Amino acid sequence: MASRRDFFRSLSGAKDSDILKEESIDVVLRPPYALAESLFLSRCVECEDKACATFCEEEIIVIKADGTPTLNFSKRGCTFCQECAKACKSGVLSLEEGFEYINAEFKIDINGCVAHHKVICFSCKEPCIDDAILFNGMFNPVIDESRCTNCGYCFGRCPTVAISYEVVDLDGAISKLRSSIDGDG
Repeated sequence: MASRRDFFRSLSGAKDSDILKEESIDVVLRPPYALAESLFLSRCVECEDKACATFCEEEIIVIKADGTPTLNFSKRGCTFCQECAKACKSGVLSLEEGFEYINAEFKIDINGCVAHHKVICFSCKEPCIDDAILFNGMFNPVIDESRCTNCGYCFGRCPTVAISYEVVDLDGAISKLRSSIDGDG
């Protein structure tokens, strides 16, 4: 008997190879509170205890073969609990200087989303604590970029894999965040 996820996936036309496509690409998402990409590449490779991954309550921080941390949203998302930054003794993650920010932008594929095809589905909206996924009535979800924290909870919950993300340049994004704060100040 097929699972509910398999049923919805069959409606969208998604194949198992589509699901694995995201995982096979060397995508580098960094934990929140990051200061600079160069610090990951210089300090994390020397870090022996990898405490950021050990203390991650959601277990989404995984260590890549090069010794640097990345995020895996396949089952959970980030709660911004700050434990990774508190545990980081290398100064790569910082609560004082870093931002509650993950370097990704999420989007919904309207062709793959069953709610865009008049099937009632709130799988992406339910885990979104920031109410960043808005519906037009009961259908047609969109991500409100002004509310989305890029936490990743919606990604693993979509039964048709219609939610994807694009990794954005960490240093460029941090620079824009700093500029917006300096401009407001």
